[in-house]
Amino acid sequence: MTTNLKAIHKEVESMFGQVPTWLQELPESALSGFWTSMRDFQLAETALPNKTKELIGIAVAGVTRCRYCALFHTEAARMFGATDAEIAEAAAIAGHAMYASTFVNAIQADYDEFRRQTLDMVAYARKQMAQQKPDRPATVPAH
Repeated sequence: MTTNLKAIHKEVESMFGQVPTWLQELPESALSGFWTSMRDFQLAETALPNKTKELIGIAVAGVTRCRYCALFHTEAARMFGATDAEIAEAAAIAGHAMYASTFVNAIQADYDEFRRQTLDMVAYARKQMAQQKPDRPATVPAH
């Protein structure tokens, strides 16, 4: 085991209490980059709060059908204060996005038209939101 590998394992153990078997099996040439990204981006305080990042992780885990990621990100989200309702909503949003994505890809919707319409709809919704009373939270008005 090289010095760099030993140092990474020591750092992982100090953060999590152990070096999980799967991480021990990661090729040494991949470990440094993986751990640096996990430590300095996924687990660190960045522009996105950790709870938000873990809710995104739950959504991605659902779409990719990864039970390992679903478990990790669910427990991490709970550790960062996510409620069961927030976890369920993240999963439902992922399902909704996957539903729409599957449909527009399957019918091979024209991308340029989709882009134009999407930008027009967002501009319209922003205008509607700006006209709402300032003492109310901004929402897209229902028609």
